[in-house]
Amino acid sequence: MDLAIESGQSLSARANWIKWSVLALVSLLAGYAVVLMYAQNETIFALLTLVVVASGVVIFAREDTYSHRYVYPGIAAMVVFIIFPLMYTIGIAFTNYSGTNQLTFDRVQTQFLAKTYEQPNSAYQFELYQLDNEKIQLHFEKQGEQYSTPVIDLATHETITLANKNVQKQGEKASLRFVIKNRNALGELNIISSEGHPLSMSGLREFSASTALYELQDDQVTLVSLLDGEILKPNMDIGYYQPVDENGAFIGRELSPGFVVSNGWNNFTRIFLDKGIQGPFIQIFIWTLIFAGLTVLFTLAVGLVLASIVQWDELKGKAVYRMLLILPYAVPAFISILIFKGLFNQSFGEINQLLEGMFNLKINWFTDPYMAKTMILIVNTWLGYPYIMILCMGLLKSIPSDLYEASAIDGAGPIDNFFKITLPLMIKPLTPLLIASFAFNFNNFVLIQLLTNGAPDIIGSSTPAGHTDLLVSYTYRIAFEGGGGQDFGLASAIATLIFIVVGALALLNLRVSKKQQA
Repeated sequence: MDLAIESGQSLSARANWIKWSVLALVSLLAGYAVVLMYAQNETIFALLTLVVVASGVVIFAREDTYSHRYVYPGIAAMVVFIIFPLMYTIGIAFTNYSGTNQLTFDRVQTQFLAKTYEQPNSAYQFELYQLDNEKIQLHFEKQGEQYSTPVIDLATHETITLANKNVQKQGEKASLRFVIKNRNALGELNIISSEGHPLSMSGLREFSASTALYELQDDQVTLVSLLDGEILKPNMDIGYYQPVDENGAFIGRELSPGFVVSNGWNNFTRIFLDKGIQGPFIQIFIWTLIFAGLTVLFTLAVGLVLASIVQWDELKGKAVYRMLLILPYAVPAFISILIFKGLFNQSFGEINQLLEGMFNLKINWFTDPYMAKTMILIVNTWLGYPYIMILCMGLLKSIPSDLYEASAIDGAGPIDNFFKITLPLMIKPLTPLLIASFAFNFNNFVLIQLLTNGAPDIIGSSTPAGHTDLLVSYTYRIAFEGGGGQDFGLASAIATLIFIVVGALALLNLRVSKKQQA
């Protein structure tokens, strides 16, 4: 008995030691990651990592939080993959974050201060002579004056001043191939001209004096061009450095790169007030609602009718029909979409060849907006009806057969039974699933991206927009395919509106489900 107790205590001590070792290792790795992210100015991600890991360590370390260990992974995943991306997206919606405005103000200012320009008449032609043991000697010429460096290592970091004239050339003149091969090393040499200016490699046979293009003023924000005296100040409303006049008013062009600033509700007002965005947005929003609604209607109609047929007692070979009708559900959607894209090809697709042979019709499936939308609905109905059919096949078995027997006694036919018995009894349990299907198709990005990529384009839109775009694909194109700069702020604003709509549908679904349970 005592031996068993001692053995149990030993196992418990070993498990406890392993637990604390794992927690210590996780804490060290997370702490190192947090420091790295903070050093890269990724404060939000550093804070998220710190909160998630610290809370997990506390929960797994304390005995009084033992029961929370089972729900913590799910909560942590929800925070990391749902709540945080959502809040981060909403935050970006209130900024000018885009392809040209990605950096902080300090980093943009550092880039401007790092810019240099080549001083006029400062070019030195050079020749490179190679000695043994990776030693080299550089000989420069400018306006008839010749200068040479001492024999140096190619990788030296010492400062070399050109003060020696008419030094004897040593070694063999290096080929242009050797210069190209060691161009990076030559560019890192610290060479100072006889006038005291640093020289940098400006060509394969030339060094020139360069100096800083901008000088930072005492206010730590204003930049003055040393080339032409132009004064630049940051415009905090749009996130760019701009030239200013004598009165401090902004004039002229916006200088890239830009920096991220808060612009309040500007992205949301652009959606509803900017004519180049408002028109396409409203058009795409209406089409998104129509697409999702008609998809639910068509898949319900096809799925319910086919389920009723394959459940018909008089039908022979029902198992074969069920298998064939469910088959589209077994094929990955992206494969089916690409196959349909080939079938609907306007020039070589089998569908157009069949229509042309039978009715002398050749339909522009991808260039005509209405036919493109029709094609999308056809393909999506094909992809979605098996799911509804499977649901309906299960629900049909729950309908009492007495109802159909009583209906037959009254002389009702199959059509009357369908509309007066089957459909009313099926709609109520299907309603939550139909709402979920509407929400899914509201964000059906894969279908649009693979089948049409939003084409045909909407003429006159100031953002990438197509007649077959849904809101989600429209958002993607603004964020990643913007011709004038990827506008992440505007895309985030639209994504926020999509979340509101989908969230409202989710709440509606919960209320409908709750009422049915009551």
